[in-house]
Amino acid sequence: MADLFRKKSIVELMKDPDGPSEHSLKRTLGPYALIALGIGAIIGAGLFVRTAAAAANYAGPSVTIAFIVAGVGCAFAGLCYAEFASMIPIAGSAYTYSYATMGEFVAWIIGWDLVLEYAIGAATVSIAWSEYLNKLLSYFGVQIPYAWCHSPFEHANIVMGADKIAQFPAAIAHAAKDNLLILKDDQLATLSDNVRGLVTILHGTMNIPALFILLILTLLLIRGTKESAFVNGLIVITKVSIVLLVIMFGWHFINPQNHVPFIPPSSIYTDASGVAHNFGGIMGILGAAGVVFFAFIGFDAVSTTAQEAKNPGRDMPIGILGSLAICTVLYILFSYVLTGIASIEDFRTYGKEASVSYAISNYMHGFEWLSKMVTVAILAGFSSVILVMLMGQSRVFFSMSRDGLVPKIFSDVHPVYRTPYKSNWLFFGFVGLFAAFVPEDIVGDMTSIGTLFAFILVCAGVWVMRVRNPELVRKFRTPLVPLVPILGILVCGAMIFGLGWTNWLRLGVWLIIGFVIYFGYSQKRSKLNK
Repeated sequence: MADLFRKKSIVELMKDPDGPSEHSLKRTLGPYALIALGIGAIIGAGLFVRTAAAAANYAGPSVTIAFIVAGVGCAFAGLCYAEFASMIPIAGSAYTYSYATMGEFVAWIIGWDLVLEYAIGAATVSIAWSEYLNKLLSYFGVQIPYAWCHSPFEHANIVMGADKIAQFPAAIAHAAKDNLLILKDDQLATLSDNVRGLVTILHGTMNIPALFILLILTLLLIRGTKESAFVNGLIVITKVSIVLLVIMFGWHFINPQNHVPFIPPSSIYTDASGVAHNFGGIMGILGAAGVVFFAFIGFDAVSTTAQEAKNPGRDMPIGILGSLAICTVLYILFSYVLTGIASIEDFRTYGKEASVSYAISNYMHGFEWLSKMVTVAILAGFSSVILVMLMGQSRVFFSMSRDGLVPKIFSDVHPVYRTPYKSNWLFFGFVGLFAAFVPEDIVGDMTSIGTLFAFILVCAGVWVMRVRNPELVRKFRTPLVPLVPILGILVCGAMIFGLGWTNWLRLGVWLIIGFVIYFGYSQKRSKLNK
């Protein structure tokens, strides 16, 4: 049993070749490219989609406080990541750090857990990309059929036309906008058979646009890291500019009534899928923090590119902490403005899939041009998030493959582009299955809980390394150890608690699958074991 916790020494970790070879990754990234990669991964579905979901299901206007809670937890974890990244500048992120501090079994758990963050995260964002593509196409009078842009587990109850809507009870019909009425399942159940016959029930089959964007970005990643970083940089400039425009112009359209009460009283809210949520109060804020935590995922993806940074000891902390600081400020301001412009009911019904564009179009009169710009910028922004997450996933498995814990195919490097191209193709297939056939809410929460768990272990790892290896050179040192790691563990743990038992169960099942693979395959083939 003892060999489960065998550690890979820092000396062993640093043996990975820095010079160019057919098995190494190319060092092309400087500090600004790393900050751009971080922002590229952070600003995306979390801000433009998950904000509305957290406000609707958990916190109402106090989603702003939830962003602060999530930002604080990320700040503690980010400080710990920065120390590790400067001390062990090797691809693999939290997986590599855990191998050096807590042993192989914990490292495997982290590596397996990071699949939830990067691969499932990429699936979540590609689903959001599909939703906003439909929004963009609607400006030109084109619409992808519901069946081909939703999973088979999703459906919508819609009524179109003023004459049909007029036959519904006033308590339901008043929510109609633009001659369109969207019903929840519980509302549908209360209708008479005659009225129910006016409702069209749309069923999903497969999300083709989500699959399409995954294919395009996989091809770009195979082409090269430098090219991917350049494209990402252009996208980052665009989407940060749009976020700033929404904050500046939207501030004047805030309706103070939408912020009253700012922290709703505690209650239970059942969403359209029949899932119950703790809404309002402390539990609502913690639940919302766990949901919007997804919006911060990305800064740690910077650490997966350590083996492609020009000067990792200096540049990795700059990339991690710089991108996190910039995005935290933008998030707090953006969530305050968005929940002030539109009501909670808007986020629960019509604005759910494209909440930002919906809020601008319906409440910021005269700014329809901004709504269209937001839609285009969001599509581009989502693309950069998917790009960085797919990159992070392939780099984690690159390291795990080099250690023998997953098959060698994951560390095969392209002879010309020097990228893990086979790994990219395998994860395209895996992520594509989730993107095409699983609803966004489920994969989004799985991503959040998986990342939070990884952050807890990274915080613990910094503390362990300070005690066991105080002599190691650290170009960046986490302040106030062990206080900062302990606070990081507590805040991330509180957000896991707020996500509820359904997500704990999903994490448990995922880890059990990981245990089966480790004991059935990885433990015997580990290079450290040999």
